[in-house]
Amino acid sequence: MGPHDAFFLGGDFPVARIGFGAMRLPTAPDDVRTTSVEVLHRAVECGVTLIDTAHLYGWGANEELVAEALHPYPDDVLVATKVGIVRDPATGDWRPDARPASLRHQVDEGLRRLRVEQIGLLQLHRLDPATPLPDQIGALGDLQREGKIARIGLSEVSVDELMQAREIAEIASVQNRYSVFDRAHEPVLAACEQAGIALLPWRPVAGATADTPAAEAVAEIAGEVGATPAQIALAWLLAHSPVLVPIPGTSRVSHLEDNVAAAQVALSPAQRARLDDLSPVVPRAQA
Repeated sequence: MGPHDAFFLGGDFPVARIGFGAMRLPTAPDDVRTTSVEVLHRAVECGVTLIDTAHLYGWGANEELVAEALHPYPDDVLVATKVGIVRDPATGDWRPDARPASLRHQVDEGLRRLRVEQIGLLQLHRLDPATPLPDQIGALGDLQREGKIARIGLSEVSVDELMQAREIAEIASVQNRYSVFDRAHEPVLAACEQAGIALLPWRPVAGATADTPAAEAVAEIAGEVGATPAQIALAWLLAHSPVLVPIPGTSRVSHLEDNVAAAQVALSPAQRARLDDLSPVVPRAQA
């Protein structure tokens, strides 16, 4: 991967610093599904070792797509999925459900769809406000001790919620929205750095092609180094913190290859400083 080689997720599994978010891969019709399988194949060929999916993505269809494309999984590939979101049978809308019995059922379904006996990284997609946090994290800890999940991750949490969860179970990762354009979760990043926890930014390049002053600044730096704006956004993340493992998603092989190549993009200190100033930052001392 170049100068940003790997992050040891959970302290023991080395993942390349740019992962792949499978959310945007369509699963139908058949010709489009074939292209999605090709994208996943190419991701692994390009050195991607972290594939991120979720029950919410097509209510299991995305997990089945990942299994169709990559199972049996290479030893160096970690497949991460998420639970804690269910579909309301009355409205069809999604809602959090992290009751222990529900989480256990969702994990069992994820194991079946991914065709594995153990999920490499199981992330709680959202905290369930109707269920006490200790019950939610405690249930994941039980599943980990039973061997059904290897590592536990969280998504869209605050510093306080992360700290509470870490009192109950070992947390390997946090998946929050974070980018050069959106640094509201800077305090969470600081907490992850202190604890050696991976932060997996979702939508890490969102805004790179928008009609905004920040996007124009990114485009200017892209022109200076001979890269795309999305590559600059990813390169900034890699340089900003060693615990950041962005998971950009795409349904096109060309975009995938561009994203992976961002690991080779070098930013000067002056360029990084210009990028640092693009987004308001919540001070790291705040929770």
